[in-house]
Amino acid sequence: MIIREATPEDWPAIWPFFQAVVAAGETFPYPLDMPSELGREWWMKTAPDRTVVAVDEDGTVLGTATMNRNRPGNGGHVASASYLVAPAQQGKGIGRALVEYTLDWARRAGFRAMQFNAVVASNHHAVKLYESLGFEIVGTVPEAFHHPVDGYVGLHVMHRPL
Repeated sequence: MIIREATPEDWPAIWPFFQAVVAAGETFPYPLDMPSELGREWWMKTAPDRTVVAVDEDGTVLGTATMNRNRPGNGGHVASASYLVAPAQQGKGIGRALVEYTLDWARRAGFRAMQFNAVVASNHHAVKLYESLGFEIVGTVPEAFHHPVDGYVGLHVMHRPL
């Protein structure tokens, strides 16, 4: 597996799993019926932000990540990122590789920390992964996410220094 910059030509490969994950309504606070054009606009970042894809030896897109400043101005020294792994590829280390890649990018870019603003509390796999990579839950907004099965659950703010 390699991780490389995403190109506009990657969107048709990202869209099917982006749509499936978003439509499931369990992990992203995006509109469940988000059209491809809006998904592309929100996900495919432009410089100085970045979007990358994890691909196998055949070039198949397995997952993707976005990287950006968490806030502008005086908050611009903290990075943020988001991750999507194709459901058929989950559990194979792709998410971990993407998180590690974004942490390395943030360090090289001179950020002092990385923060995730909205990790769904019931997304136990993501929370466990982030904690294993040094992130801490610094707060939880109660009932800020309406999960389709679990009802109203919290959104964690997770942070780690770089």
